[in-house]
Amino acid sequence: MSIEKQEYYANKRNHFWRTIYAIFDSELDVSYVERISFLRGKGVALWDVLKECNREGSGDSTITGRVPNDFASLFEEYPGIKFVFFNGRMAEESFEELVRLNPNSRLKLKRLPSTSPANARLTIEAKVADWRTVRECLERCD
Repeated sequence: MSIEKQEYYANKRNHFWRTIYAIFDSELDVSYVERISFLRGKGVALWDVLKECNREGSGDSTITGRVPNDFASLFEEYPGIKFVFFNGRMAEESFEELVRLNPNSRLKLKRLPSTSPANARLTIEAKVADWRTVRECLERCD
C-alpha cells in the first residue's frame, strides 16, 4: 500500500503516524503532506534503510536483494543528525549489516518496536511509551 501510494506508512493499520503524533501530544493530521510537515517541524527525518529490495507481499521475512540508501552522503550533507531510530528489528539489522559508519561517528543508534500491525504483541500504548525516547532525545539536543 505504501509503495502504491508513494507514502511512508500508508496502511491505516500501521501505528507509525498515530505513535509519532502521540509522543508529541498532538492530534493526527489527515493529509500526508501535513504529516511530513509535522515531522520536519519537529526536526525528524524519515528515510528507508533500504533503497531497493525484492519482497513478496508486505512481510519483512521475504526480503532479499537488499541495497542500502546512501547514508554516508546523508550524514555528510546533514552533520547535525545525532540519532538514528529504527522502526523494528529488520531495519536495524539491515543498517548494521549494510551501512558502514565512520568509526569515529557519534551517532546514537536505537531500535524501537515496530509499528507494524504484525507486531501485535504490543499495544499502541506500549509502542507510544517506547517511542517517547524520540521526543526525549530531540529535547536533549536543543
